[in-house]
Amino acid sequence: MKKSFVILGLVSISFFACKEENKDANTNNETPTEMNESSSSEENNSTSETMNADEAEANSTSEMDLADVAMNADNLSTFVAAIEQAGMTVKIKGEGPFTILAPTDEAFKQLPEGTTENLMKPENAEKLEAALSYHIIPGFVDSKKLKDLINESEDKSYELTTANDGKITASINKNDKVIFTDGKGNKAMLANVDQKGKNGVIHSITTVLMRK
Repeated sequence: MKKSFVILGLVSISFFACKEENKDANTNNETPTEMNESSSSEENNSTSETMNADEAEANSTSEMDLADVAMNADNLSTFVAAIEQAGMTVKIKGEGPFTILAPTDEAFKQLPEGTTENLMKPENAEKLEAALSYHIIPGFVDSKKLKDLINESEDKSYELTTANDGKITASINKNDKVIFTDGKGNKAMLANVDQKGKNGVIHSITTVLMRK
């Protein structure tokens, strides 16, 4: 009788051990699937977040006017300060479209010492506005259109008319770079092109242009 109980006990232990092994096996089989589903979900969420971020950035850029674009651009802080001092912020926030040739901070530093500071004085507001207006061209001219206009002309140059009826000549040098020549013969090159806003485009240039 005692022997029968021992045998029954061994059978029971064996049965439960097998059941536990099957349970572990099923758990191991399910884990990779769950991990794959979790990983896939995380990847999809990450991709979706990246796309949403890109779309948000694109929408943000398209909703900015040229004053906002200039304020958020690299290396245009002096130009922005000059625009504000001259009371022209509202103008470049207008309907447009405008093409702005914005001198970089380095371009302003190339001017004779004290020139920029002198123009920034309240009593010289009209001179400052005139100097800045010479860098604003009515209409939308991105870098591709500008090159097309130059290449389509007979002498491979194109005359741009500024907001205050000044003239700037655009041409292409032997290195295929666009060059702007102002009324005094000074030359400027493009530093950063096609900074677009909802009412036009800004091209950063390497020299402050001067009217004749």
